[in-house]
Amino acid sequence: MLNPLKKALITGITGQDGSHLAELLVKKNYKVFGLVRNTKQASLVNIEKLYKDKKITLLKGNLKDLKSIKKALLIAKPDEIYNLAAQTNNVRSFKFPKEAYDINYYGVGYVVDCARKINPKVRIFQASSSKMFENSKLQLNENSSFNPTSPYGKAKLEAHNKYVLNYRKKYNLFICSGILFNHESPRHIPNSVIGKISESLVKIKMGSGDSLKLGNIDNKCDWGYSKDYVKAMWMMLQQKKPLDFVIATGEMHSVREFVEESCKLLKIDLIWKGKGINEKGINKKTNKTIIEIDPKYFRLNETNYFCGNIQKAKRLLGWKPKCNFKKLVKIMIKSDLEKEKDQV
Repeated sequence: MLNPLKKALITGITGQDGSHLAELLVKKNYKVFGLVRNTKQASLVNIEKLYKDKKITLLKGNLKDLKSIKKALLIAKPDEIYNLAAQTNNVRSFKFPKEAYDINYYGVGYVVDCARKINPKVRIFQASSSKMFENSKLQLNENSSFNPTSPYGKAKLEAHNKYVLNYRKKYNLFICSGILFNHESPRHIPNSVIGKISESLVKIKMGSGDSLKLGNIDNKCDWGYSKDYVKAMWMMLQQKKPLDFVIATGEMHSVREFVEESCKLLKIDLIWKGKGINEKGINKKTNKTIIEIDPKYFRLNETNYFCGNIQKAKRLLGWKPKCNFKKLVKIMIKSDLEKEKDQV
């Protein structure tokens, strides 16, 4: 007799990570359920093929509605839950701190509390964030100090402490935190810096764009690829014991580097002139300014060093990122070139 399919519920299935994870789990023969706020066509673009091919089942609900979460859990009866839904914009959280807490803290509580009552043996992945850490010149690992500076980071940390660490100890619940550093893909969230750079430079190259305005181009990030990171999420729930892991690349690259590598791929001969806010990126061939510095894009509480130490993930999960920085830039540029050509 064949083993029954594993069932998984993904909150945030329409997003970047949720859609990549859904594809991974479908390939692994899971029965996949996704929690969605609505089923309008625009919101399903990342999972459109999976949905049309009936590879996934969508359940209406959101993390601010306890009844909808409970109903979804009773229908799906999942063996694994991946809680990826969140207010994902760190900057937005300063403007809407209540929203950050409603989703990133209270919403986590709704999911975890309902899940453990319905199925005490359920396995839960909680998407935590590098924004929980304090700024450090050292690589950050699972034992590094937490000191978030944004409502987003604070809500994530409170959820990590109460619903991951405390519930794991108090209820013997199999729940893990993936402390995720910045990661991108062509399905990036709106206002993603590298998404903006890639899209704008492609438009400039193709003649449909004029110039690109950026903030601190020397700000550095530990940038990874979403498809690598969702593989780590799955691996965490296959272990014998629930553990928390930093998921990152362990490498730092600046916004300037992303611009330069993108221009190199697009065969734009970029030169820099000026200093500080007066610095400009110029297309040497046309002598046209294509990059400008605009102070309004400098971020509140901007952190200049968030680099992850992934030794624990390498040692215990056997995980490491397959996509390096240059490959990530290439993926982004290739995707935006295809989109731009489709619109011509």
